[in-house]
Amino acid sequence: MPNIEHHFSNLGDKFYSPTHATAIANPHWVIRNANLAKELKLDLFDEHAETFLSAFSGAQPLSTSKPLAMVYSGHQFGQYVSQLGDGRGLLLGEIETENDRFDLHLKGAGPTPYSRMGDGRAVLRSSIREYLAGEALHALGIASTRSLCLTSGELSVWREQQEPAAMLVRVAKSHVRFGSFEYFHYTKQYEQVKQLADFCIDHYYPDSANQTSAERYAHFFEQVIKKTALMIAQWQAYGFAHGVMNTDNMSIVGETFDFGPYGFLDDYDPSFICNHSDHSGRYAFEAQPSIGLWNLHALGQSLSSLLNEEQIKVALNHYQPHLIASYSAHMRAKLGWLQAHDEDQTLVSDLLQLMHGTKADFCRTFRQLSSVATDDRQHPLRDSFVDRDGFDQWLARYQQRLKKELRSDAERQSAMNAVNPKYILRNYLAQQAISQAEQGDYTELERLATVLSQPFAEQTQYEDYAKPPPDWGKRISVSCSS
Repeated sequence: MPNIEHHFSNLGDKFYSPTHATAIANPHWVIRNANLAKELKLDLFDEHAETFLSAFSGAQPLSTSKPLAMVYSGHQFGQYVSQLGDGRGLLLGEIETENDRFDLHLKGAGPTPYSRMGDGRAVLRSSIREYLAGEALHALGIASTRSLCLTSGELSVWREQQEPAAMLVRVAKSHVRFGSFEYFHYTKQYEQVKQLADFCIDHYYPDSANQTSAERYAHFFEQVIKKTALMIAQWQAYGFAHGVMNTDNMSIVGETFDFGPYGFLDDYDPSFICNHSDHSGRYAFEAQPSIGLWNLHALGQSLSSLLNEEQIKVALNHYQPHLIASYSAHMRAKLGWLQAHDEDQTLVSDLLQLMHGTKADFCRTFRQLSSVATDDRQHPLRDSFVDRDGFDQWLARYQQRLKKELRSDAERQSAMNAVNPKYILRNYLAQQAISQAEQGDYTELERLATVLSQPFAEQTQYEDYAKPPPDWGKRISVSCSS
């Protein structure tokens, strides 16, 4: 059995409520993450499989586990909500590996003191989407929570209709959110703000512990800002829309956190809204960088008992340049450029404008650009564009730019294929796996997870997963309901 530690619970009961899970009857495995289980040295498949199945379906907690529901608040769609908390999730504890320490969190575990009249359950549909999203982002190199396993059983819950319930074990470096600090700040529990900041520094930001007492918390805040900027820059470069960037869904360690109605871009549309409840477009794809800054302002305000106004301002000034530098570096890599040149930003902007005008597929366009040679007169990709003359003109400029690179076409093409995915988690692919899983067939879920684990590889047996989505697949409506 794993040695589960409980550093967070040492903070005291102002930070959580001890809570036990409510079991799902006659549980079974939906999917188990073999690679992650191996990394965590957890035997989900052999000798201890039944023990873990019981624990991760809520029946019998692991002997070393002390489940608790964490308290937090947050800004939801810009409006402050004074208390949220884990309404359906339990922190089981922390597990240490050779390289790091991770939280284990049981999601969909039944009601907690923070359920706010809810049933504390998660449905199979949203649990599958979270499992797949974490694995897809991880394989792309984007910091994200992941899922160790998913269980279900004889329990249905009502959302828009009757749906099978499920439990998911989320693995994260931390479950502390921006909203965790907001809760203690707005309830004027400033000693707890300091206590939580010290906890984060000790466990996640050790470099901040080496600063002078006057700079300790400013350095911590600055590191959170940089990690958040890096994460969002990667979202933009890979076409990922989170959908619900509330402050309670923002991780203090810069991991993609709390998957709801997310979506990867199919047609390139900067105004893409993946959440059908987001009527104003607050969390549209193109708004994510500015919302990231808005959320960091909210975090800065919640740290104002530790930082003065000038320290908060100076730290926040790091966000935009760090995000732009990171995004620019990713886009250079996607286009096969090693060095930065003056015309790069214009070339990127002009390409995205052409893609928007023709509704070009975001992922496939960049993947196909890798096959461009510097001496091509034309390229088959032009047939994907309505403005073919405009694409031809852009291609000529792109080829001139490529000639400034000190490597062969073959070397560049290989490098581009290593950063431009052939396979992404399209909504229709997830929906196909969900539809089969709801009938008790998990083979498509397993297959899709396998494909997404190697997004850059040429998986010839899975060519269909790289095709553009059918028209119906572009119009799937995703809500927050789970």
